[in-house]
Amino acid sequence: MNQLNVADLLEKVVTGLKSHLQRSGINNPLMIGIHTGGAWVARQLHRELRLEEPLGTLNISFYRDDFTRIGVHPQVKPSRLPVTVENRHIILVDDVLQTGRTIRAALNEIFDYGRPASVTLAVLVDRPGRELPIEPTVSGTHLELDTRQQIKLEGPEPLHLTLLEPELPVEQE
Repeated sequence: MNQLNVADLLEKVVTGLKSHLQRSGINNPLMIGIHTGGAWVARQLHRELRLEEPLGTLNISFYRDDFTRIGVHPQVKPSRLPVTVENRHIILVDDVLQTGRTIRAALNEIFDYGRPASVTLAVLVDRPGRELPIEPTVSGTHLELDTRQQIKLEGPEPLHLTLLEPELPVEQE
């Protein structure tokens, strides 16, 4: 398995979100995508769900707990939240959930803007490796991957996920 069908995963997330929003009585959520892959996914989900509020994006670079180790990427773009998050129902979107640290950083930034009524987490891929107690409300798929395997979303048009296998070391003679 080297590629996953993103269209099928998006359809599953849309169906799951519609069901969750209906059960929860949420009529007008604010969708926020995490830069970069989560923003690409959120753009498609926002369009499919026909949400009224403009789409927001977060760049969590300054909120990461490994900021001092990895530094600032030279292409850091600002977050864009077009409306208030105060007492709003938010759909937070990311491409891949593994450790939970990206989501923790995103929640920290959201709460710096205000206190939402609720946060629903939607991801394309949920995979093992959690370091924090964070779980998605809706996911396109759950993949049992080896800790050395990585999954990468490429886009923005078209979106495609690729499973990256670890390279085996070359034996020296």
